[in-house]
Amino acid sequence: MKQVTATGHTVDAAVESALAQLSTTRDRVQIEVIEQGKKGFLGIFGNKEAQVIVTLPPDPVEETERYIRNVSREMGVEVTIDVKRSGKNVTYLLSGDKIALLIGKRGQTLNSLQYLAQLAANSCSRQYLTIILDAEDYRTRRNETLTALAKRMAEKAMRSGREVALEPMPSYERKVIHSALMEFKNIKTYSNGAEPYRHIVIAPSKLKK
Repeated sequence: MKQVTATGHTVDAAVESALAQLSTTRDRVQIEVIEQGKKGFLGIFGNKEAQVIVTLPPDPVEETERYIRNVSREMGVEVTIDVKRSGKNVTYLLSGDKIALLIGKRGQTLNSLQYLAQLAANSCSRQYLTIILDAEDYRTRRNETLTALAKRMAEKAMRSGREVALEPMPSYERKVIHSALMEFKNIKTYSNGAEPYRHIVIAPSKLKK
């Protein structure tokens, strides 16, 4: 958080001075007026300048990028980060040498880092943000793998007439499974268990006894 105390002939002039010092815009700051300012006798004697305190809260997107970079560096990985924002959804695209260390087995490390980044972002955000981390297009490849797995397990459930339980997955991946099987009219899916062991169950509409 950055804070500047500024003065001017008017409140607006004082605010503009503070904004220039902070290199930001009025919509991003909090303004506290300390002194309205006033003109003295004949506009000469007893003039009093306006005084304001302008506070620039931390930008959650920038703070989260800094957090990801620091954690990656602690893991021995220097990353390049490309940030894409769409409304309340923010995606951080990571690339660089040793990027496999940030992905981990079946994306477990990447999912954990994404969870921590989500907490970091919303600890300083005025509105809830959904954070997604991707590394070298891993999410796309993983989604394709999950979609193929979902369809194979759905066919298995229909053949056997019995429920099929998948391995525990984070909520992001469970949504991929649910979406992939929406077109299967004879299949229903639901989540079972508590985090971090919550998993998808694929069940035929009519179970065999």
